[in-house]
Amino acid sequence: MNSLPSSPDNYCYRHPDRQSFILCQRCGRTVCPECQTQAPVGVHCPECVREHQASAPRRKPAVVTAINRARRGEGTVVTYSILGLTVLVYLLQLFTGGVVTNALLYWGPYTDVQPWRLLTTALVHSQNSFFHILFNMYALWLFGRMLEGMLGRWRFLALYVLSALGGSIAVLLLSPLTPVVGASGAIFGLFGAFFVINRGLGGNSVQLVIVLGLNLAIGFIVPGIAWQAHVGGILVGALIGFIFLRTRHRNAARRQRILLAAVAAGLVVLTVIGVVVMYARFG
Repeated sequence: MNSLPSSPDNYCYRHPDRQSFILCQRCGRTVCPECQTQAPVGVHCPECVREHQASAPRRKPAVVTAINRARRGEGTVVTYSILGLTVLVYLLQLFTGGVVTNALLYWGPYTDVQPWRLLTTALVHSQNSFFHILFNMYALWLFGRMLEGMLGRWRFLALYVLSALGGSIAVLLLSPLTPVVGASGAIFGLFGAFFVINRGLGGNSVQLVIVLGLNLAIGFIVPGIAWQAHVGGILVGALIGFIFLRTRHRNAARRQRILLAAVAAGLVVLTVIGVVVMYARFG
């Protein structure tokens, strides 16, 4: 994988080789997913957890605590939840004869009457090629775990959803009469965000650039691939990655939320423009 810079501010204080943007809410130290313990607000580092446990009465056996943590799904929950849901939907596609596919795919003329299809299309994949879902879910598993660990759950979820939306909107603007399925817009958004964050922190992104270049080229060359979704997803993902990079400190949290809301609002405006242009062109 790509080499990352050795800046202690961006790495876990207990694991200097693991990058993270998450800080302990009590002491402010950077902690990786393995060192994070979910708190009512934010996360705590192992030292702060031990300090709290030492001063608090022990009410539950350790095994009960371990079971409860597993039940809460601490870790890269969003990545695995999206992956599991997408695979479940794909299995339903195989057993429903196209009913699920037709209910969730995206097609430009559906936008104003069923706008949720802009997002649900990321859950369905081509039934004619197993490699479609295989590539997307492998990329989600690979980059999703890294980015969710670096950004946190809600930031990662915002990145994935807005990138998926950006991919669908690009299809609406560039090829509105083309029906599309797949999470490629969201996946390319992860690529774009990782590239921007990695470069912004001084990492080497040569390998990622090669991978991105090849995948974008395949989208233009191989028929039946919605390259528009790739382009839209990567542009939105790169923009969100830039926002996260510039607002990663705790005192910039409010500005980060405002900027993410502005990106979402901008995508809504582009959707309206796309619908208007589509009906003006095709009636």
